[in-house]
Amino acid sequence: MTLAVDAVVLDVDGVLIDVSESYRRAIVESIERVYGETVDRETVQLFKDAGGFNDDWDLTHAAALLVLARRHGYEYSTKTFADAIAASGGGLDGAQTVVADKLDPDQRERVLAAWDPEKLTDVFQQLYLGSDLYRELEGGEPSLDTAGFINDETVLVEEGTLAALVERFDVGVVTGRPAAEAAIALDRVGLDVPDAYLFTMDHDAPGKPEPDALAHLAERFDAEALAFVGDTLDDVRTAVNAEEQDPERAYHGIGVLTGGLTGESGRRKFERAGARAICDSVNDVPALLEPR
Repeated sequence: MTLAVDAVVLDVDGVLIDVSESYRRAIVESIERVYGETVDRETVQLFKDAGGFNDDWDLTHAAALLVLARRHGYEYSTKTFADAIAASGGGLDGAQTVVADKLDPDQRERVLAAWDPEKLTDVFQQLYLGSDLYRELEGGEPSLDTAGFINDETVLVEEGTLAALVERFDVGVVTGRPAAEAAIALDRVGLDVPDAYLFTMDHDAPGKPEPDALAHLAERFDAEALAFVGDTLDDVRTAVNAEEQDPERAYHGIGVLTGGLTGESGRRKFERAGARAICDSVNDVPALLEPR
């Protein structure tokens, strides 16, 4: 099977860059440093699958809510909590709704009194960026002396893959990274994307799975068919939502198994989410696509 497209849009984390030892590690260790206990990486994936966590800061805040809720009376499993988030609309708002619904008022007040999203984000950034880059990008003096998990990221995409895509298609990027961190990642893999074809956390468009950024790119490319390559269910949902919002164009969500979703279970989840194709990695994508 091949897909005929005019443009290809890439996610960064889990597609171009392996973030298992950077962003995902920062989620786990930020909660540990702030609260003295944390969640495991399986919990992080359950939250990702629940949807609405394009922003890893939001996921950190939501996972901290689970830790605090358990401390103050929440007795259900992590999967039950994640499923309830999904049923409540996903994302951080969904996690807050679960806490509001499942705890009595006194328990809820104690959870929210202990919850400190601002501190969690600051610790996350220090751990991820390291002391020197934190000073440069965040403009403050770090309280932790760290090298930065960003240095543990590895490149997933091969040079020839990017060359094949750029030669045959218009190429854009939609990522949940802040702009400065997206620039570091794209420089590392050797992908030069014009600002008009790059959407980051810093843009006004809502995050995935909302379709706005993808639809804007399709319009800017004047593309009748577009492929979006991502490693999460929300990436595929973004393409599905874009096609529902903009039925005059075709949006093909392509799932890759180099993020948190792997193996046959990952394939089944992608299929249920509406993926048009599933690849072992982004390096398999050029062979799947042909110019329209």
